[in-house]
Amino acid sequence: MAKQKLCLGLIARYGQTRLGAEEETRLLAETGFDGFFSGWSGKESLAEYRRLAGETGLFYQSVHAPFSKVRDIWHGEKDDAESALGELTRCLEDCAACDVPITVCHAFIGFEDHSPNEAGVARFERLVRRAAQVGVKIAFENTEGTEYLDAVMEMAAAYPQAAGFCWDTGHEKCYNRSQDMPGRYPGKLIATHINDNLGVSDPGGKITWLDDLHLLPFDGTVDWENAARRLKDFDGPLTFELTTLSKPGRHDNDKYAALSPRGFLAEAYARAQKFSEAVRLARNEGRSK
Repeated sequence: MAKQKLCLGLIARYGQTRLGAEEETRLLAETGFDGFFSGWSGKESLAEYRRLAGETGLFYQSVHAPFSKVRDIWHGEKDDAESALGELTRCLEDCAACDVPITVCHAFIGFEDHSPNEAGVARFERLVRRAAQVGVKIAFENTEGTEYLDAVMEMAAAYPQAAGFCWDTGHEKCYNRSQDMPGRYPGKLIATHINDNLGVSDPGGKITWLDDLHLLPFDGTVDWENAARRLKDFDGPLTFELTTLSKPGRHDNDKYAALSPRGFLAEAYARAQKFSEAVRLARNEGRSK
């Protein structure tokens, strides 16, 4: 098997330093990363990232779809639900126009609701059918609201050419209370968001967005040997999603903010290589048995 590509989500904010896309993609390439993913703010933004990918030789791995309105798909008024679905559909169509193979999508946002419904599933099915039409795959990511993800993944099983699962290792540790999320959707993994985490910090077990830290691998409590074993059959890019900024009232990421952009990216690439080697060893161990 060829060396797995190592990709990183564009960060933009490195402590007090803000980088433009051109400078950041250039630094990613110089550091050693093979590719990147971006957010979405319209077709023009994706066209610019596509141009930069061509100039730097980087692989444009995916686009992270907007998620602030996703709850409306399930529980909003009809107009709000259709507006939220329309936003995701435009993102998907822009990915197709700019030759980006994967759109990463949240199935839900929020901590209070736990009741998926048929209307929400039907709306997401329309999105998945559109993905099949335009030739882009949707990778549904594990976040809060596992019940909603279960409902969407059950529906999406009928569209294997158009939908799959994106495993966020840090979200698994906090939002999903360390459940084996790839094991929950066997054979569906098509993308990763690799990052570390410290789990749920509230003594009473209440989960909040403040626990979603996106630390460098090996700086938290994720069992990376176990994570590597669960990726031994995955041959896609290993894609990392990291941040240099601490959550309000926390200081977990402060040491990253103190680094220069080049310094942080160099350390991120070293950790990515370390984890990639762990995956390679897990794969070889599996073959020897």
